[in-house]
Amino acid sequence: MLPPHLRVFYLHGFASSCASRKARFFKDRLASLDVTLGIPDLCEGNFEGLTITGQLNVIERTARTCSANEPIVLIGSSLGGYLAALYAARHAAVSRLVLLAPAFQFHRLWTTELGPRRLQEWRENGTIPIFHHGEGREVPIGYQLMDDAGRHDPFPPFRQPALIFHGTQDAVVPVQYSVAFAEAHRNVRLVQVESGHELTDALDEIWRESRDFVLYGPSI
Repeated sequence: MLPPHLRVFYLHGFASSCASRKARFFKDRLASLDVTLGIPDLCEGNFEGLTITGQLNVIERTARTCSANEPIVLIGSSLGGYLAALYAARHAAVSRLVLLAPAFQFHRLWTTELGPRRLQEWRENGTIPIFHHGEGREVPIGYQLMDDAGRHDPFPPFRQPALIFHGTQDAVVPVQYSVAFAEAHRNVRLVQVESGHELTDALDEIWRESRDFVLYGPSI
């Protein structure tokens, strides 16, 4: 029997959308078990003005739709996984998390990827073009993303039980970040899969590993 009052939310990744393949996958799987998956639009139609803090505010407003006796389960992909960790570290109402290639060290990842010259150009120009997978085209994003990201904990110290799935061939977020996080947190179990950052070719395996955890929590 499913637990009553369960609320599950999926947090999409950077430059993604509520209609991403992973969002639809989890929505369909949970719907087959009569569980509704909430998928908030973390950008709220303003990708150019995106910040970590703004997305956390979206999650908080979404969580307010839950009553006090409804356990909240967060499933987050990449940046959505990092956001889920940040939010859970500040909100005990989150009962457990499933993180898919979480973008720990988000600010450092961008700093390393872009390098000093492109970062300076971004700062001076105010925006840079980014390919938005949800829209299928390049769109601008403002430098306020970096200013704000630097203010957030790179490894959020949440205490809730969590499952982390990370591809061993991830070229975007090094799997070593999740390895280090899991080794330092006894509440976390890391499952490494033979996949890249998107993990779309490992979704059936991820569902098999996470289904009971999402619905009922960790086994005792």
